[in-house]
Amino acid sequence: MNNIISYIDEFAGKTLDEMPFNEVDSLVLCQLAYLDFSDYVGGIEERNVPVDVNDIFLDSDWEKILKGYWYHSDNKKLFTAFVSSERFKGTKLNYYVNITSEDQDLQFAAVTFILPDKSVYIAYRGTDATLIGWKEDLKLGYSEPIRAQELSVDYMERVASYFTGQFRTGGHSKGGNLAVYASMFVSTNTRRRIMDIYDHDGPGFRPEIIKEGHYASIKNKIHKFIPKSSLVGILFENSKDYKVVECWSVGTLQHNSYRWKSRDGAFVYSSMSGKKQKNNEVINEWIYSLTESEIDTFIDTVFDIITANDAKSLFDLAEDPFGNVVSAYNRYREMDQKTKDMLIAIVKRLKEMMDNRTWEDFIEKTNAIKGELKSWQEDASSLMNKAITKKKP
Repeated sequence: MNNIISYIDEFAGKTLDEMPFNEVDSLVLCQLAYLDFSDYVGGIEERNVPVDVNDIFLDSDWEKILKGYWYHSDNKKLFTAFVSSERFKGTKLNYYVNITSEDQDLQFAAVTFILPDKSVYIAYRGTDATLIGWKEDLKLGYSEPIRAQELSVDYMERVASYFTGQFRTGGHSKGGNLAVYASMFVSTNTRRRIMDIYDHDGPGFRPEIIKEGHYASIKNKIHKFIPKSSLVGILFENSKDYKVVECWSVGTLQHNSYRWKSRDGAFVYSSMSGKKQKNNEVINEWIYSLTESEIDTFIDTVFDIITANDAKSLFDLAEDPFGNVVSAYNRYREMDQKTKDMLIAIVKRLKEMMDNRTWEDFIEKTNAIKGELKSWQEDASSLMNKAITKKKP
């Protein structure tokens, strides 16, 4: 299976001078940003000495960096291939930050890579396995920035102050959103130093955020990639400035970085069906139709139901699925009728919008078929008239 692991294996002997940095390299770094480097890499409070990835690998207990996140086996293979390759040999890490706060509905993590060619890549982590991280993701529907976005600006500004020259930035999932957001809102001097911004299936932004930020000045630096069945990357995405990547899986499983196809040092590109594009439009229209009060109620209610059994992570939910379903159902029954009605009304609105779009598509296709039939009828009539005319003496 050609993915980011096989990519490293295939081009392990190619240095960054021989084969310049590309979008697959970016996804590799963004996936490594999900690992827990807290025991090895210093924070952001002051200028630190960077740590060679090989020094981490040589520690007999290095596999502890894999804890707390899924894809354990793939992450192990990726890090091993990364450290062993000539392409990334000598890569150093610095300024690792990982903050989770239930009080603030916050999950934020980032790390900085210093590659063998001395180039710098600031990588923002996407949503991890904590439920609070997923709750924060839904708050991207607000017209005001979430706390993780504010921290992404502080992180980029601080890290950029520790070195000179240009740099790249990027992230997967929410991490892609944070990389773009930080690039829009850092100081002018820092923003000018950004070479490229890689957004791997990250949500977009509400128009209010785009209007407030310096989006126009970074637009041409953004490289956005979404899988064919993207659900995350199409949220608040109003432009078509992205490339669609072919994947080894279907549906929401395509969000997994390890399922993205690559060949000859690049992603394998595809296209998105018209039906999928229209469904994406409906979802965004639905979100935009909600007031912030409705969004707030919807998010708090849904997560109150999900965490009824005191689950803190997706792993907790998986440990006792039946118990969690029972607890969630009981929590829903205990809710006051006003909250229930609002939750049902919000979900019903999405269904109605989907139904309306389906009907509109049906009418559109019916009219198109009618048009084709009319055209064929006119052509047949014309041919018939010609034949009749030809037969006349």
